[in-house]
Amino acid sequence: MTGEQIHDLGRRRAWAIWGVTLAVYVLAVFHRSSLGVAGILATERFDVTASGLAFFTVLQLVVYAAMQVPVGVLLDRFGSRAMVLTGLGLMTAGQLAFAVSTSFPTAVLARAVLGAGDAMIFVSVIRLVSLWFLPRQAPLVTQLTGLTGQLGAIAAAAALAVLLDRLGWTGAFALAASVGLVLLVGVLLLVKDSPYERTDVVQVRLRELAQSVRTVWGNPGTRLGMWSHFVSQFSTTVFAMLWGFPFLVRGLGWTPGDAATLLMAMTAWAVVSGLLLARLVSRLPYWRSWLVVVVVVLMVVPWTAVLLWDGVAPDWLVVVMAFTTATGGPAAMVGFDLARTFTPVQAIGRANGLVNVGGFTASLLTMGLIGLVLDLAEPGGMSAYDLADFKLAMAVQYLFWAFGVVQVLRYRRRALAHLARVHPGAIEQMRAGQPFVHPGIGTEGV
Repeated sequence: MTGEQIHDLGRRRAWAIWGVTLAVYVLAVFHRSSLGVAGILATERFDVTASGLAFFTVLQLVVYAAMQVPVGVLLDRFGSRAMVLTGLGLMTAGQLAFAVSTSFPTAVLARAVLGAGDAMIFVSVIRLVSLWFLPRQAPLVTQLTGLTGQLGAIAAAAALAVLLDRLGWTGAFALAASVGLVLLVGVLLLVKDSPYERTDVVQVRLRELAQSVRTVWGNPGTRLGMWSHFVSQFSTTVFAMLWGFPFLVRGLGWTPGDAATLLMAMTAWAVVSGLLLARLVSRLPYWRSWLVVVVVVLMVVPWTAVLLWDGVAPDWLVVVMAFTTATGGPAAMVGFDLARTFTPVQAIGRANGLVNVGGFTASLLTMGLIGLVLDLAEPGGMSAYDLADFKLAMAVQYLFWAFGVVQVLRYRRRALAHLARVHPGAIEQMRAGQPFVHPGIGTEGV
């Protein structure tokens, strides 16, 4: 039960809180994406192969994915403010340790700490969106959260490349870590967990953890959101965080500057496509999971053309492939909107945590398999890989696209049946273009 509402929903205070925590998420994406342009330097600094380079990011994402369920429970227990502060502190410490690391084991540990902090940020911001904004605003704000957060990827592709050139490894990463100290002050001063007199935090004890998670996971709507996130997000993450830059430079022969520019352009396209997708999601709530499937098909077609092209694919086709891949980021946000439909706000932290596991599990598995295939195809290391090696390695994405689409269609049927049984009239409401508001979520402001 929520207490008396003491702040307006979707007004100035809500936007201020969202803005501060969004800045933290931008920083989290920056930290997460930093190896996208520093990967080649990392292989030289730590003397590792492609599998070793992939291990950095894979371990970081393993920690991220593994923490999503406990983070979701802690989020419902302690609220977003505490989790954002904790996550920001861990990210700052991890990135600073990464800046001064000179050995592979130390650097791996630093990335694991960074991943632990990163795991707490996005779901905390999404929970604040669910509490502080009106249901008609939430889909757009959720999309804006994911899209604006990708500014961190732009910074990683542009600013970090410049900083690495001018300040060197330690200076560049230490400066990036220091930004977290400034944001800690902003969160302490401005962020409030809830617009209600009571914080609406669920007091979940450790002995109730397993049962509470099973209950949320048992909802087919949660699984639909998770598989939607799984199938649409991983290709974007794999390309932007690790393998896109080497594929463009070592495989296709692009210059580092052109590759970095394309990574930035992908983020800009993600913003444009995300705004369009947010509008479609708001207008067509019944067809949200089908929108995800359409986006996946749009990714698969140009990827197939690039990989099957005899020799180096033309630049225009590579750009189309990259832009459609970038659209997967906004499509992944649909998974959280689905979770909001099927979950009362008291459990939204756990549901969002489970949804967030999907894409990052697929991402880390894909990253690891690409590195493994590259090493098996050419044991000589990064400098020895050619286009044929990269084409073979990148083809592992088809396994995850195919499996993910099957699961989305499977759980779409189950989720609709569940909604028709538990909430009569909800499906008709969504068919008419009206979002279904789960009981317990308010529909209007003060």
